[in-house]
Amino acid sequence: MDLHSTVLRQLKNRRDGYSLEQPFYIDKDYFKLDMELIWYRDWLFMGHDCEIPKAGNYFTVQVGDYPVVVVRGRDGLIRAFHNTCRHRGHRVCTQERGASAKLVCPYHQWTYDLDGSLVFARQMGEDFDKSQHGMKPVACESVGGYIFICLADQPLDFAPVRATIEPFMLPHHLKDAKIAHRNTIIEKGNWKLVWENNRECYHCAGNHPELCRTYPEAPSATGVQGAGDDPVITEHWQRCEAAGLPSTFTMHESGQFRVARMPLIQDAESYTMDGKRAVKRPLSDDVKISHIGTMLLFHYPTTWNHILGDHAISFRVLPISAEETAVTTTWLVHKDAVEGVDYNLHDLTHVWNMTNDQDRSIVEENAFGIRSPAYEPGPYSPDHEGGVMQFVEWYANFMTDRLQGDKAPLSVVA
Repeated sequence: MDLHSTVLRQLKNRRDGYSLEQPFYIDKDYFKLDMELIWYRDWLFMGHDCEIPKAGNYFTVQVGDYPVVVVRGRDGLIRAFHNTCRHRGHRVCTQERGASAKLVCPYHQWTYDLDGSLVFARQMGEDFDKSQHGMKPVACESVGGYIFICLADQPLDFAPVRATIEPFMLPHHLKDAKIAHRNTIIEKGNWKLVWENNRECYHCAGNHPELCRTYPEAPSATGVQGAGDDPVITEHWQRCEAAGLPSTFTMHESGQFRVARMPLIQDAESYTMDGKRAVKRPLSDDVKISHIGTMLLFHYPTTWNHILGDHAISFRVLPISAEETAVTTTWLVHKDAVEGVDYNLHDLTHVWNMTNDQDRSIVEENAFGIRSPAYEPGPYSPDHEGGVMQFVEWYANFMTDRLQGDKAPLSVVA
């Protein structure tokens, strides 16, 4: 039986409310299928507009087999390209980030303008047509200061994403923020385990003492359907929306992306050890009220986010292999906030640095146990793990739809 048929059968026969079968978390062929059917077809969060504020600023990223460069052009537009020279395939931009008037391949100095067009290729003969050898574009969209790309030849419509999340994001002016800090950790576990861990706080009290100083353990705090039944959350939404901040839980019908503004514990304003603001200067000059909690933004498969009154934190998930995942955390502050004056970097990053390391350990121990021949899918808590069940349902539905529409079989590697 070919792999497509095997995976489709397992997904259709899976038990609702239970984790997935072992191969979905450890098998290289299942991972390859995830990449082909989700990661190479969907919109993926890559970074922030403010990372590349000037013409010629760029950053690079690796998505599975695809090296990509994201660059700001002289016209101010942000574009993405396959980071592969049209001569012999060498990476054009070899650094993680940089600035350049033109993009020059270091191998034979083929030179591309910031719009991807080839402007120089020496001694290629009289019949060589530079216009046919520009860098191959990757679909790219910017919304609310966040950059998304799609590797598919025919990208899905981005309009529903924009319509859902942009109203929530615009008041925070993240397009004009600045990066205060960024780090990447490698978690030795499948990307789905990273997401499953994120989508519940059932584990928080026993594992995240720093985070639990300000973040509620209540299941509704993770941004799930039914949060509006909590009078504290409803009151928070009403107060924020009266101040011009869209807040009420909103999820796309596909379940792939959602937004909601959730309160923190009691009088907490930020993710700090004392609950006080980590940054004296507000993130946005247009947000006039305090205690706005955290605006949660989720977009499977690449990002979850916390946008607060004083700063924002983005998390980017990128799979490396069946059992390795890179998680990049970025802290954003007001563009004029000054380190050492308006904020202390340790205080700003401490809670999530600790939480990320704790989550890394959890994911790795989870993955370790799943490798056991004794592993079998276990039940999720209906009271605390509704978000996990929703994620797994999204994954199963997306994979099922695409497998049914994908006729070419992929043979299992022996």
